[in-house]
Amino acid sequence: MTTRTWFITGVNSGFGRELAEQLLARGDRVAGTVRREGSADDLRAEYDDCFWLGYLDVTDPKQVREVVDAAFAALGRIDVVVANAGYGLFGAAEEFTDEQVEHQIATNLLGSIRTVRAALPHLRAQGGGRLIQLSSVAGLAAHPGASLYHAGKWGVEGFMEALASEVAPFGIGVTIVEPGGARTSFTSSSLRLSDPLPAYEGTPAAMVQAFRNTPVPVPGDPAKIAARVIESAATEPAPLRLVLGSDSYQAVTAALRNRLAQVEPQQETAARTDADS
Repeated sequence: MTTRTWFITGVNSGFGRELAEQLLARGDRVAGTVRREGSADDLRAEYDDCFWLGYLDVTDPKQVREVVDAAFAALGRIDVVVANAGYGLFGAAEEFTDEQVEHQIATNLLGSIRTVRAALPHLRAQGGGRLIQLSSVAGLAAHPGASLYHAGKWGVEGFMEALASEVAPFGIGVTIVEPGGARTSFTSSSLRLSDPLPAYEGTPAAMVQAFRNTPVPVPGDPAKIAARVIESAATEPAPLRLVLGSDSYQAVTAALRNRLAQVEPQQETAARTDADS
């Protein structure tokens, strides 16, 4: 088995934590980042020789570059960069404050873009590598009550898809991971809800407020999802999209079929706006 060196944002919980644990257990090296000091000290204590820990808030552009540069300086070649850090913000679009909107986009969209941009000079200089973006089924299928979360995920999907063609000449592969619901700590540690407005009571957007008190049954096994992500790093060429979970597959394929059903009948009317030759 080929050992690799990974850089992963957000290794304190969720998929980031699961990835780090599996990779370290099999002998890979991991440069992991967390926002809160102490949240990954157990990993550092157990895997001191192969675990590098950095403290990083991905909403801070200067800090992103400093931490990414420091990781490459400390470990030399890094084979795989995983943009994972993020959280869920749910509720009707009107219910959020401007600060909540800005922080969600700064974390889930700009944080990933900054991480990738900081890593690219290093990956080019070393002759290649792999970029993995943890997206979500929410990156391709939209639901009421998740508009701001979708804004970040759809944005990063477009960024990474275009980037894949930009960096292919340098031997850099790109994979967008789209898991469905998984049995992680997401609902307890990474889920934030808006303060509901009475006007939305009983509407589709209000359904997400049930997350406050009711666990949502989901099929995804985080250990199996992480294992597939790790496995994908050895796949050539890099799979552009990795759909994980039966719920993700069903939602994504339904959304794509629905989009085609809306667009294809417009072929003739679309052409009417072409300039006269």
